[in-house]
Amino acid sequence: MSDSHRDAPYRSQTAQFRGSLGHDLVGTLDMPDESPSGFAVFAHCFTCGKDLFAARRISSALAAHGIAVLRFDFTGLGESEGSFGHTDFSSNLDDLSLAAQWLTTNYRAPSLLMGHSLGGAAALASAPHLESVAAVVTVGAPAGPAHVRHLFSDRLADIEETGTAEVSIGGRPFRINRDFLADLEANEAALQRGELRADQALLVLHSPTDEIVGFDQAEEIYRRAGHPKSLVAIDGANHLMSAHRDAVFVAETIAHWAERYVS
Repeated sequence: MSDSHRDAPYRSQTAQFRGSLGHDLVGTLDMPDESPSGFAVFAHCFTCGKDLFAARRISSALAAHGIAVLRFDFTGLGESEGSFGHTDFSSNLDDLSLAAQWLTTNYRAPSLLMGHSLGGAAALASAPHLESVAAVVTVGAPAGPAHVRHLFSDRLADIEETGTAEVSIGGRPFRINRDFLADLEANEAALQRGELRADQALLVLHSPTDEIVGFDQAEEIYRRAGHPKSLVAIDGANHLMSAHRDAVFVAETIAHWAERYVS
């Protein structure tokens, strides 16, 4: 697919709303120059942020195709206020719902929900509860939130014993506590029991060479879902889709697929 969308007209503006823990969250709303055909929300990967290259590329591609996208920093990350150490998967789900609410209040309810890595698990868990969402996209997502435990598996014993520990994720320090682990497990069970609504379409994008989240997770997400659903393998890509051609392919694939469902 071409990268022609990079020159297509769109504009970005700052969005700000109150998050689930009472802090101000900051996002970017990428808008097409003409009236949007629909609105979407993008949830970033664990400890990442709204400005990750893949997130920006996906958002701009959809804007170039007429779909406005709100990408935002979860509580305690990026430009958003709060402490990451006080958050958990449940607070991420609440932040995501509040992002959708902000769009609904200020523009139009989102019909597309997207998520990268743990953000994909959040999108899957949130979508059934958002009436306006007609389609869901996951990129490199685990089938459940508890999968992220392997990122700090060497500190799990310390966390269980002392209640908290500092872990290194992507070369950056983060504090993880026992309540965070318990919340992961609780939501893991809930996500396995739940499923997308019958009127919600699913697109699963994943790399067979993903070194962080194995391709078996994509297969499990696909297996659980009913039709309409699609699974696309991004051959040779890494977890963050950091190579330009991979991010462009993912962005263009989502943009063309979403046009069928977004309104």
